[in-house]
Amino acid sequence: MPNIIGIIPARWGSTRLPGKPLARLGGRSLIEQVWRRACKARSLSRLLVATDDPRILKAVREFGGEAVMTPRTCASGTDRLAKAVAHIPCDIVVNIQGDEPFIPPAYIDKLAEPFEQEAGLQMATLAAPLPAGDRQNPNAVKVVCGRDGSALYFSRALIPYPRSGKRAKQPAKPMLHLGLYAFRRDFLLRFAGLARTPLEKTEELEQLRALENGVKIHVVRVAKPLLSIDTPQDLRRAERIISGGKK
Repeated sequence: MPNIIGIIPARWGSTRLPGKPLARLGGRSLIEQVWRRACKARSLSRLLVATDDPRILKAVREFGGEAVMTPRTCASGTDRLAKAVAHIPCDIVVNIQGDEPFIPPAYIDKLAEPFEQEAGLQMATLAAPLPAGDRQNPNAVKVVCGRDGSALYFSRALIPYPRSGKRAKQPAKPMLHLGLYAFRRDFLLRFAGLARTPLEKTEELEQLRALENGVKIHVVRVAKPLLSIDTPQDLRRAERIISGGKK
């Protein structure tokens, strides 16, 4: 069995919700809610939070979690992962988003499975059916896959474009990309050191850097999208869900 580590990147400086990891949700901090869900994943041998702020570090340690400091200069969650595991031996690293408090632990386990089945696989991610309301939403990233289950392209635009205009008859449908990734550790360290690529800069999607460098990304399909906490409105919606109210 591979040694699989889960890492939750958690930075303080969210534009729309500053201090987001410590926002209160269901009587706990958001980062603790995510931590408790991720702890239930059977595939993980270790789980830690990688943060840029001592307040988050302190909070994680107070609820019994493991946390490490990483530089404020990390440009992305993937860069933060690479800094966190630079001196930690493991085989696979799973990037668990710190703003998804309802993540099913089974999603984490499903993301790790392909690495046991395919020795040469370097990177994997998740996708779910695309909600109709997100077809034109640039914040909802779409992915299309080849027959082998690997990503052909990710885009903020609607792909593939329905040329006939008849949505129901389109034989190929886009999936909604979910921002969980798994990497082989050695590839993660190499990936973080690669220069940003033209498509990545255009779409502002770092996974395109992997595709532009010829790296296969295996896409694991799951049943439902996840609720991400990006705004105060999202936080209120999540609170209603936890309290048993309507979404």
